[in-house]
Amino acid sequence: MYAPAYLSNECHNICTYCGFSFDNKIARLTLSEEQMHREFEAIKTLGFDHILLVTGEANATVHTEYFNKAIDIANQYFSNISIEVQPLEEEDYKSMHEHGAYAILVYQETYHQANYPKYHPKGKKSNFYYRLDTPDRVGRAGFHKIGLGVLLGLEDWRTDSFFTALHLDYLEKKYWQTKFSISFPRIRPNESCFEPNVHMSDKELVQLMCAYRIFNENVELSISTRESAAFRDNAFKFGATSMSAGSKTEPGGYALNSEALEQFTIDDQRTPQQFARVIRNAGYEAVWKDWFQQ
Repeated sequence: MYAPAYLSNECHNICTYCGFSFDNKIARLTLSEEQMHREFEAIKTLGFDHILLVTGEANATVHTEYFNKAIDIANQYFSNISIEVQPLEEEDYKSMHEHGAYAILVYQETYHQANYPKYHPKGKKSNFYYRLDTPDRVGRAGFHKIGLGVLLGLEDWRTDSFFTALHLDYLEKKYWQTKFSISFPRIRPNESCFEPNVHMSDKELVQLMCAYRIFNENVELSISTRESAAFRDNAFKFGATSMSAGSKTEPGGYALNSEALEQFTIDDQRTPQQFARVIRNAGYEAVWKDWFQQ
């Protein structure tokens, strides 16, 4: 069980599918240190001991120094800290690892190189190869876990997932001491009003999860609150091992009641404890603490 904590929705990229895109006229907010404390306290009271820190890409305000300060504060509340921010240099990742971050999540969005610029016309994210090489920089920095994935709905999900699996296979062989995870984010409504180019059914998503589980029995499979309650109530039976609950996708969403806009709307609105009961009633265990702690 984990909770995403959005620290900032400031972003200098234009991504056609994202609510945080630079060209969207939304209220922007980057949490101060005092606001981080309030947000983390609120998340901790929900029962979580694993937090995922998320920001947009705005190097003037959210940079390595800011991430390290956020990690230092999060370490006061949580045993396990994952990061999902813009691609960084290897030295930046080493610094974040030294401060106590456990995992880096970086999604390629799509492996379709020819169409990648259509979705990322402006900003540093438009550099296809720099983003593609990010997991290697994370691996060389010595992180315990690397998260991969694509945004399901941009291109044919079978093709993108095939190349994700190839990427995973390569990384596992090169960084054999590292754990890996795969996420399955389907496009959700947001300020960009982007309509998926390819619609993926629930049945197809289950098929994909099963394919990954057959392909790799050890990889972590993550299902977020993007998905419906009905789907999530059965996802762990098909091999999902990591799930969020009670998620907020706007900065300060747990404690501040901010007016900053969320990145996307979630589907499963249940509280963490409500979802944990579903897991227990199905004969599984909701694990709140991963025992990584520096």
